[in-house]
Amino acid sequence: MEIDMRIVVVLLPLVAAGGWALFNIGQAALKQFQTFNSK
Repeated sequence: MEIDMRIVVVLLPLVAAGGWALFNIGQAALKQFQTFNSK
């Protein structure tokens, strides 16, 4: 299966940005959840 490199070049930054955003949101959510649980 041949993947067009243009698609990879376009999708790679989007996937990286999406992953980074989810990582940051996940960290903040986890911190908030731990704070909520400790009360």
